[in-house]
Formats: sequence, C-alpha cells, structure tokens
Amino acid sequence: MRRIFFIGDIVGRPGRTILIDHLAQLREKHRVDLVIANGENSAAGAGITGKIARGLLQSGVDGITLGDHTWDQKVFQAEIDAIEGLCRPANMPDSCPGRKFIVLERGGFRLAVFTVLGRTFMAPRNCPFAEADRLIERLSGEADAIVAEFHAEATSEKIAFGRYLDGRVAAVVGTHTHVATADATVLPGGTAYITDVGMTGPYESILGREIEPVVGNFLDGMPRRFEVATGDVRVSGVLIDVDSSTGRSTRIELLTVRIPD
Repeated sequence: MRRIFFIGDIVGRPGRTILIDHLAQLREKHRVDLVIANGENSAAGAGITGKIARGLLQSGVDGITLGDHTWDQKVFQAEIDAIEGLCRPANMPDSCPGRKFIVLERGGFRLAVFTVLGRTFMAPRNCPFAEADRLIERLSGEADAIVAEFHAEATSEKIAFGRYLDGRVAAVVGTHTHVATADATVLPGGTAYITDVGMTGPYESILGREIEPVVGNFLDGMPRRFEVATGDVRVSGVLIDVDSSTGRSTRIELLTVRIPD
C-alpha cells in the first residue's frame, strides 16, 4: 500500500510558507510516500516561477501540477522545460512548452500524474476526456498507478470525468475552485475521487484574496487590486491509499490542517 498526499492550490507566499515549514512534519505524521501539489497560484496568487517551483520541490513536494494560470508569470515560459517533477495541463496545445505528465518513483513504486483543464465556464481547450484517454494508453506499462487531476470549474463536469475514468486510474482529484467539497469517496471501480481538494493558503479571505476589494468589486463593478490575504492560513489536501499491486485505491480522506501562529 502506498499513501499519496495531494495538496490543493497553493496561494501566494502564505500558502508556500506554511507548506515549506510543515510538510516534513505532515509527511511523517501521516506516513506519506509521495506528495503532489498544485502550484499554479503560488506566485503572488497568479502563476508560478522557476524559483518557487524549485523551492517547493526542495521542501519535500515530489510533483507539481499547474492549471489555467500556468503562464501568468511571463518568465515561466522560458523556465518550465528545465524543471523536473512539474507538468502543465496536458490538453493545452502541443506547441506549449512543458511536460504533459510526470512519473514519480518511491521504493520501486511508479506513480504517473497528469492534469487536464475543464471546458465548462473556462477558456476553450482540447477535450479533457479524449486527452485523458491518450495519456492512460501512453502510460500503460510505464507506471504502477495514475493520478489524474481535473482543474475545472463545473462540479458536473468534474463528476462526469471521475465516472469516465473510474477503474482506469488510482484517483481523480478536482482542483481550481479553492473550496473543498464533502464528496471524497472511492468509486465502484477503485478510483478515489473528490470534486475539489480546496486551497492551501489564507482562509480569512475570498478564495485567498483580501476580502474588502473583492466584496467592493461585486457591489459596484469597479476594478480593484486583489492582494493575497494573510489570515488563518491552512493546508488542504487529500490522503489517498493506493494498492501498488492493482493501481487502484482503497481509501481517500480530506485533510485540512491549521497550524497555529
């Protein structure tokens, strides 16, 4: 049995700091074999940089996934290919730099990880379902288990994706909305599923941003700068137990950790 810790969207410096400071402790406490984290909001709440990615990997994160904010930090386009252990969404155009998947290894266990973007209420992308089919076929024989991340807005699209891949991957993990859902379960085919794992960052906020300017924007529509908030910082993710002999999951649990100041 292998335990995977999939960590939800890291938001800005507060999210990075709590993770870097406490990941070793969390790994030991929960007997984690591999850690995957979505880092697409880790640079001031929008995108990621090579320096930040390397810092997360050095802190004990084994693999980093991204999302629709992958290119928000312009310099990252020239950095992404050099960063091992990081993949961008696979259903972006093939001309985009970066890897479509990563394969992480620990103690002879090989875990493949990929991310696809949803299309409902989001910018047009290649079909995430068809892209997942292609990747699962390609990874046959190259990995003992697969974790598929679905970075999407609509709950119905996420649930449909989970059901579509049930029995073919170890887990389907939803990200993007920054709000953890209460539906963590193992589907009939042995695929662990959750619609969204939530965010790692400041919860005294609106999705990680300062409250007042976001509320003000809803009231009058005037543009404001949405700075990353700083209060009530937490780590949010899921613990997934994977049977290494079958590549299917036996358990998934939502874990939200608040570290006192």
